[in-house]
Amino acid sequence: MIYDNQNKTITTKRLVLRLFQKSDAAPVSKLCNNYNIYKSTLSLPYPYSLEDALSWIERHLDNFNANKSYEFAITDKESGELFGAIALSNNQMFNNGEIAYWIGEEFWGKGYATEAAEAILQFAFAEKQYHKVFARYFNSNPASGRVMQKLGMKKEGILIDHVWKENRYEDLVYYGIINSVGL
Repeated sequence: MIYDNQNKTITTKRLVLRLFQKSDAAPVSKLCNNYNIYKSTLSLPYPYSLEDALSWIERHLDNFNANKSYEFAITDKESGELFGAIALSNNQMFNNGEIAYWIGEEFWGKGYATEAAEAILQFAFAEKQYHKVFARYFNSNPASGRVMQKLGMKKEGILIDHVWKENRYEDLVYYGIINSVGL
């Protein structure tokens, strides 16, 4: 993982994580206007419009500069094609943050979420000196849990029937990892 502070980019073997641009709104709305992504994310609306994408993107830079959250487009290192998004919240009071991500369905199963999440975890610990990073997923989306396991995160618990979505309650499974390097 190579972090470029000036350009606010993270480069991995296959990916460049970068800030979203307004020009990303159309591909974001195309990727997110997908029921399978909606049903496995906590707060994405469905249907997902161009206006949804624009209003989401417009606050990223301010949040990044204020150290509130760091939201990156997951893009192909060679072509620049947009695969999805990954974010890291910043809870300064407790020196921790949450990773959240989505990948466009046509790009599932290629390891992009894991590669991006590994980079964000390194960013959290090496660049931002977090003590802990956590993530959560719907129990009905075990693929997201496998990403967390590949990061070395440990299961911390399940909040039973915690979220009402799609006319039923969903369990939220929590994973976390402590920064052992910074101890």
